[in-house]
Amino acid sequence: MVLASPNPIRSEGILRREIPVVDLSGERSEVAKLIVKACEEYGFFKVINHGISNQVIAKTEEAGFGFFGKPVLEKKVAAPAYGCKNIGVNGDMGEVEYLLLSATTHSISHISKTISTDPLNLSKTLSAYTEAVKELACEILEVMAEGLGVPDTWVFSRLIRDDESDSVLRLNHYPPIINRESCKEKDKDKDKSSQFSKVGFGEHSDPQILTILRSNDVGGLQISLPDGVWIPVTPDPSAFYVNVGDVLQVMTNGRFVSVRHRAMTNSYKCRMSVAYFGAPPLHATIVAPSVMVTPQRPSLFRPFTWAEYKKATYSLRLGDTRIQLFRNCKH
Repeated sequence: MVLASPNPIRSEGILRREIPVVDLSGERSEVAKLIVKACEEYGFFKVINHGISNQVIAKTEEAGFGFFGKPVLEKKVAAPAYGCKNIGVNGDMGEVEYLLLSATTHSISHISKTISTDPLNLSKTLSAYTEAVKELACEILEVMAEGLGVPDTWVFSRLIRDDESDSVLRLNHYPPIINRESCKEKDKDKDKSSQFSKVGFGEHSDPQILTILRSNDVGGLQISLPDGVWIPVTPDPSAFYVNVGDVLQVMTNGRFVSVRHRAMTNSYKCRMSVAYFGAPPLHATIVAPSVMVTPQRPSLFRPFTWAEYKKATYSLRLGDTRIQLFRNCKH
């Protein structure tokens, strides 16, 4: 649900740095402060004690690997929900295969009948996961609103809770560049940095409101700081990672940063991530709450609908910056 860049891969340095960690079991006002700070400085943070059961997570990972382990011809039956290497429709490519589903019970049930010999079980698994991460996304958005001092604390989450929400679930699978079984023993001693040699999914920001991401125990995700430095994200299968999307940057009037990120492939191990992209209904008007707009911080973006922004997203390359197209010309 993200669209890679027409520009060459940026060659800026890699910086080892701990990303913000938010414990959702903490005191709510402190959690709100931590989330707001992380969103302003990084547009990205890690969530622990999130309340999603290990069983729901494990079943979803098992289902994902089960699907991606099928022969290619069997996976292609799921097209257009299934794709390989092509990212979007404008010529962007990556070392990735994916399964993209509308985050509704009906859509998940329909695709499950196409790709599984046990469609009822697969549908129940993916629906349970989708509902769990949706609730997590809404909880986080409501805590964000509290931290920002927005009186209507459902102002962000209401867009995702709407029955016509355009949210999607995406499973990404990054096969290893080198067959693990064929690697010589000496390869195990190579420097870790040499394991991530190819871009699996190019630099981009997510256009939606919020992304809830989880991966297996294989690294590859990197986030970009404003100065162009890349920070590798250490994988933690027990945690979830949260990305601020373009819409949330607009709705916070630029206080939160829509994080640019990319996924590198691992030379020896396959990586699988599952991302829930929380999005508004197509007809929803995207505008910052009045409390976010002041004489000192006037409105940075003109109002637009999610349908308009989505159309702009798909008309551009993955790495292009879309949000600038909707800046208020007065500022």
